[in-house]
Amino acid sequence: MSDPYNLKDKKITNQAVLKAFSKTTRKLFIPKGFKSFADNDEPLPISEGQTISQPSLVAYMTQLLDVNRNHTVLEIGTGSGFQTAILSHLAKHITTVEIISSLFHKAKILLLKLGYTNITCLLADDHQHKSQKFDRIMVTAAAKDIPNKLIEQLKSPGKMVIPIGKEHQIQILMLIEKDRSGNVNETSSIPVRFVPLKS
Repeated sequence: MSDPYNLKDKKITNQAVLKAFSKTTRKLFIPKGFKSFADNDEPLPISEGQTISQPSLVAYMTQLLDVNRNHTVLEIGTGSGFQTAILSHLAKHITTVEIISSLFHKAKILLLKLGYTNITCLLADDHQHKSQKFDRIMVTAAAKDIPNKLIEQLKSPGKMVIPIGKEHQIQILMLIEKDRSGNVNETSSIPVRFVPLKS
């Protein structure tokens, strides 16, 4: 199995996650002017002031989320669609939501072109996902506090990975776990830097 970003050396041990990365070409999700940097383990600009995260962080967040083929996943922040594509190799179905129209359309067209069939792409003003509950929730933008509405959308048991903190300050990646009784546990993980979550 190929490991283009040396993820095994960066504490990525989940074989399913490593396999998902070996099947997903990051270069396809990066604008033309930055494709030569696609194999570097670094964040890159996409457009609209947004970024595609470095592969090791995408892998770490995915491993932390602990996704399997029985899970439905809500992703907040489609961006380029790279994280979405990685998750699609692991989960039963992905519902991904993007607030920026231009990014939404680019990602949706690309994911369809690449043949991903277990992904539903939504613009943020499409509220159909808000009445649903999910086994896993991945948030790829930083919230100031853990959103109660997302905890409500998390099944019991369920897990959510979300960066918490203010823009231009150190943010902390959090793992939110809901047990079968609906009790919620919060675990701090690593310092990160993400664009702010917009409502």
